[in-house]
Amino acid sequence: MGLFVEEGVAYKAVEDVDLGPKSDEFYLRANVKAPRMAGLVVKIFVWFLESRILGPLLVFVLKRNNLIHKLVSNAKIEEAPVFVPSHPYEDCTEQQVIELDSNMSPPEKVQQAANCLPSADEKLQSFVAGSLSFMRWTVMDYSKAYASGAITPRTVAERLIAAVKDSCKGPLEMSFFINHDAEDILRQATESTGRYKRGEPISVLDGVPIAIKDEIDCMPYPTTGGTKWLHKLRPCKEDACCIERLRSCGAILIGKTNMHELGAGTSGINPHYGTARNPYDPNRISGGSSSGSAAVVAAGLCPVALGVDGGGSVRMPASLCGVVGLKPTFGCIPHDGVLPLNWTVGMVGILAGTVEDAYLVYAAISDQSVRHIPGTKHPEVKIHYPLLQQSEKLKDIRMAKYGEWFDDCNDEVRMCCMRALERLDKRYGWKTLEVTIPEIETMRLAHYTTIASECNASISSYLEKLKAEDLGWDARVVLSIYRSFSSKEYIKAQKIRNRQLKFHKKILSEVDVIVSPTTGVTAYPLLDDAKETGELDYINGAALVRYSIAGNFLGLPAVTVPIGYDKLGLPVGLQFIGRPWSEATLVHIAHAMQVACSSEYKKPKVFYDLLKKE
Repeated sequence: MGLFVEEGVAYKAVEDVDLGPKSDEFYLRANVKAPRMAGLVVKIFVWFLESRILGPLLVFVLKRNNLIHKLVSNAKIEEAPVFVPSHPYEDCTEQQVIELDSNMSPPEKVQQAANCLPSADEKLQSFVAGSLSFMRWTVMDYSKAYASGAITPRTVAERLIAAVKDSCKGPLEMSFFINHDAEDILRQATESTGRYKRGEPISVLDGVPIAIKDEIDCMPYPTTGGTKWLHKLRPCKEDACCIERLRSCGAILIGKTNMHELGAGTSGINPHYGTARNPYDPNRISGGSSSGSAAVVAAGLCPVALGVDGGGSVRMPASLCGVVGLKPTFGCIPHDGVLPLNWTVGMVGILAGTVEDAYLVYAAISDQSVRHIPGTKHPEVKIHYPLLQQSEKLKDIRMAKYGEWFDDCNDEVRMCCMRALERLDKRYGWKTLEVTIPEIETMRLAHYTTIASECNASISSYLEKLKAEDLGWDARVVLSIYRSFSSKEYIKAQKIRNRQLKFHKKILSEVDVIVSPTTGVTAYPLLDDAKETGELDYINGAALVRYSIAGNFLGLPAVTVPIGYDKLGLPVGLQFIGRPWSEATLVHIAHAMQVACSSEYKKPKVFYDLLKKE
């Protein structure tokens, strides 16, 4: 390899980098040099990659051509490495909030969150009057329907089971779930029905169907991680912490949703369990890796689902499927019982039909005390819940926008996002400030180095026990690249993490949020050649992940909200990235954006109405 020596870059000291709107910093577009591959081509490529002689050479060329060597491997970086993006709690000033006791139980937190919601009756009246073209049933709709006796959790469960069965019919199987158990669903629903009959519901989540990504332990299901083998080597023995909290609130856990194998892709195509198709167009992807969780919410099978977000894996599919995706501050939700595929960038996230529903489940599963984060100091933490009925009263909200980065998407996404910002300015008078976020492409490559290294380390002992055919063809390609990263490259990536933390901290000290599109493209077509092998499409992949990285690599909270559609009727999302522990402000802003856009929401082509009157 001595013939391929390539110099890296020498990064300026952070204090010498201009973050203003007229910065001379050069925006580097993703330099992805890899053609789309699927079918026989992928199989041939795997043969070369797994060759002892040609494989290392091919990986070297791929990393060189995609600038990993220049921007990460051989870069000169003065900063010390930061290995975990944990943030000391800081009591940031937030508007229109209430302060809660951090020792409340999950049901008590959910009840307090429900008290902060705007009136659901006003929304229903708007829908009946015709000012809302489409409205998904919310958690509060389920709760009120149960409490009034209009319907029971048992009836909803029966309809749900029938809908899942229906979604598996026809030429385009939707492949929403990897596992669901009708008997277990009915058991939970029967217990919930009994509580409502006695007038003793545990919380507003009692009887509400919630789906779980198959990366989170949830009894009685195995946790496959989208593979055919991981659950055999790592059996699920008990619920994850976040699942325990949902159960304690009475939620009905309806099964394990489909996902990209090992979370190692952005399309959601899974050759083992089929592809969770996009309800807005079943011939298109739903996005990865939390593909099934986004699709079931979009299709009306449940108002909320859990996902795991390691590189936009909650926000990307949420955006492509026209739902809300919330990724809280790193460490805000305990990671116990979640596959440790990427422990410093991965985070349990929430996919929901509305911001309100995401907020209610956040209240149930979050642990703002941060006592569970190893090595973190535990100051007195103040839990703030946003009074969402007051979102329109927020004053002097400032949003940072990096123009060249913001515009690095297709024209329809860009125009839709610009119109959304104009609505915020016109409706609320909020201001958008131009800034520069340096070295964004470097951050993407450093994040890739990190997530690749951590995933490889987490499953390396399992891989020794597997045969090659146990893995999907696309996963074999990904893992060949993942295992190529060295300790030097991992440490360089953590140095870059430190630089980016400083850049973002400085920007967020001047604004409330950073705003961007959620994805650079809308959902692209599913092609037949990818069904058996999966696909490698790094150009579309880079466009999908472009705006997500800071939330994961730097541990910042982020949320995506549906804001409109392209000419084909495919959803577009707008993302807000906030300061650490500022979820209340982030949810407020997302809710205000939702209110501004909700009159234009459209019904998906595949949709099930579980609360309809017979």
